[in-house]
Amino acid sequence: MIFSLACIFIAILWIVLGTSLTKIHPFLVLLSAALLLGFLLGIPPLKSLSLIQLGFGQIVEKIGLLILFGTVIGVAMEQSNATLSLANGILKTLNRLPLPYAISSIGYIVSIPVFCDAAFVILSHLNKTLSKQTKTPLVGLTVALSTGLFAPHVLVPPTPGPLAAAANLQLENLFLLIGMGALIALILIIVGGAYGNYLSKNYPYIADSKQQESNPKETILPPFFNAVLPILAPIILMCLGTFLKFLPNTFPGLDWIEFLTTPTIALGIGMLFAFLLVKVDVKAFLNISIKKGIEQAAPILIITGMGGALGTIIQTIPLETYAASIATLDNLGILIPFLIAALLKSAQGSSTVAIITTSSLIFPLLPILGMDSEMGKVWAIMSLGVGSMTISHANDSYFWIVAQMSGMDVKTAYRTHTLGTLIQGVVGLLVVWIGYWIWASF
Repeated sequence: MIFSLACIFIAILWIVLGTSLTKIHPFLVLLSAALLLGFLLGIPPLKSLSLIQLGFGQIVEKIGLLILFGTVIGVAMEQSNATLSLANGILKTLNRLPLPYAISSIGYIVSIPVFCDAAFVILSHLNKTLSKQTKTPLVGLTVALSTGLFAPHVLVPPTPGPLAAAANLQLENLFLLIGMGALIALILIIVGGAYGNYLSKNYPYIADSKQQESNPKETILPPFFNAVLPILAPIILMCLGTFLKFLPNTFPGLDWIEFLTTPTIALGIGMLFAFLLVKVDVKAFLNISIKKGIEQAAPILIITGMGGALGTIIQTIPLETYAASIATLDNLGILIPFLIAALLKSAQGSSTVAIITTSSLIFPLLPILGMDSEMGKVWAIMSLGVGSMTISHANDSYFWIVAQMSGMDVKTAYRTHTLGTLIQGVVGLLVVWIGYWIWASF
């Protein structure tokens, strides 16, 4: 068993080095890691290939359409300016709050359907405009937005990381994951807003002479209700799906209700609402949204699939049998997913890769960790999710987007954005540990 653990360690080491130092695409790194692990474990080559194909296919089958629909929704909202409509609506609703908290709240909503890096690019101009209008230091608003976008990105489906983790851990109740992820992400965006507010009070306001006021008449925004429907409709449908078990089998139209409330169809309906965001040149808008959505979904799907393939190879090792003899695992419990994800994130930069790899690694350990129930799997995903936030620095593309789009130098970005993600990760671990302890006590 020591030899098997050493083989896993070698595979993980290669994943870290391959993605961080050699800059090889994560798909090739994960594929080669799966093949390497199969070879080290003495699995026949043809069987290794069969296991890799099986793991890859199972993951794509489970979440392929979910990821595709989610990315199409995000692109459609970006192309139709629905994200800006959401931002303006939230600002009007939260106008009594300090501005950094309102900005962080915008990130919380927008990042659920839109990737955090794309969302930051979209909203960075709004940030600069608000900074100029209110004479608020841009650095504080920047960190409030970056941390507000980051928390939902790693915790709340339909973003790819949490979806992939749910598939790797064979979680069936996706709405339970959405609810818990949204709650913990809400706590973390408040932390990010507080940190952004602190920075706003301790950094000077510097006027940007190059920044020009935007003419609101130049940008046509969809109504707020229309903009929020692509996000809200799938959540409501999946919520209704959780109550179906209380209905009798003879309930009229039960088959159709079950169909409409499945996560895939629910997101598909959200995608249809996203297609209704524009009223002119609808055909071109639809085609662009689908084309760009497919382009964004493809690399995520192949990386996620290879994470599942690696997990299938790992599952040939009876880790739970060995883990049963290690008393410290019971004590570490919820810390293990966090520590693995934090190591991978800090080493190679990608939160999604860290989430996919960690969930593949810990799946065999769930029974001995006491997290093999539906709620236990949710806590595991929360733990590795906050671990994948810790920390965003120079090997993370999001770090450079935040720094460049806000005009921060690298030193300032380290002192503000990087420190902000560290604070969120540590606070997130504390929140998850307390929640898990309360849950485990009952």
